[in-house]
Amino acid sequence: MAHATKNISFGITASTTYENPYALARRFATLDHITDGRVGYNIVTSYLHSAAMSFGLEKAVEHDERYAIADEFLEVFYKLLEGSWQADAVVADKATGIWTDASKVRKIDHVGKYFRCAGPSIIDPSPQRTPFLLQAGASKAGKLFAAKHSEAMFLPGLVPRKTLQVVQDTRAILRDLGRPEDSIKFIAGIFIIVDETDEKAQAKFDDMLQYADLEGTAALFGGWSGTDLSTFSDDEDFKFAAAPAIQSMINSWTETVPGTKDTKWTKKLVLQHLAISGAHERAIGSPITVANILQKWVDEAQIDGFNISYATTPGTFEDIVKYLWPELRRRGVLQEKYAGSSMRENYLADGGGPNVRSWHPASRYTWQA
Repeated sequence: MAHATKNISFGITASTTYENPYALARRFATLDHITDGRVGYNIVTSYLHSAAMSFGLEKAVEHDERYAIADEFLEVFYKLLEGSWQADAVVADKATGIWTDASKVRKIDHVGKYFRCAGPSIIDPSPQRTPFLLQAGASKAGKLFAAKHSEAMFLPGLVPRKTLQVVQDTRAILRDLGRPEDSIKFIAGIFIIVDETDEKAQAKFDDMLQYADLEGTAALFGGWSGTDLSTFSDDEDFKFAAAPAIQSMINSWTETVPGTKDTKWTKKLVLQHLAISGAHERAIGSPITVANILQKWVDEAQIDGFNISYATTPGTFEDIVKYLWPELRRRGVLQEKYAGSSMRENYLADGGGPNVRSWHPASRYTWQA
């Protein structure tokens, strides 16, 4: 994909719970070279008991400890990518046969609670050195972690005002940490079905439901929420009987989905709403309808962009380009130019170049020439 494209960046997910920072730093440095700086690291921690058992643990690591591990993981990651090579260490002198000035490469000798790493990184500094950093997390620990490390943050929420609260909370933490309030780009998840008219778009969505596996959806939702939907009967009204997390989603759907105010939210109906779009806002309609929904989110939730979910590939994206892009272009809100060549330059668009900014914790480890 990097070879076939010039501007698209690639966000790659890896778990700090089970990965090793030395090995992961090597992979990301390699990818950053290959993509010429168009790679990002989507930082996640792992919560599934089945995964813990498969990685040799007796149970999953407790929530807040996962973030403590992640914090030290990134410290090692930064030391390797920012602190073990000077930027001009590679001399590549064919006459002498010397590739690297050894005086400009050093060990990191990290010894911590969770990790030990001598270093140095085995890969010379890549265009960004540290990949662009993305993360999702709405818990207290997750927001603290994001405010410290993230440059872009994936946001939950079915209605703008609830997502706005996460944005405001995170910005308050950024201020406390001495980071600029605009130093994280906030990205909301959204599912888009667009066609020439509202009716055609809704018909397209309704047709897709026949292919949804509701049992699989229930299993996936159970992993997200810890709620086993098989314990509920088919006729129960989840608006009153379900767990608070489900009731919150139903309230959001009732507020935003036309014709659902007096609906009985049975298990099947809940699963149908989750099956294709997941626990995200849905924008189903004509180009004008969908564009209005996107603009509402930008205005009311104070977000910077969207993480677009898809039902089919490439169908969903072809429809967006065919129907939605012209409407966004007409409104003057479609990004059509790039601020630079790297992922960091294009996301931050602040003219600061491809490397981490001075306000980011990784910069403390950069070995200056």
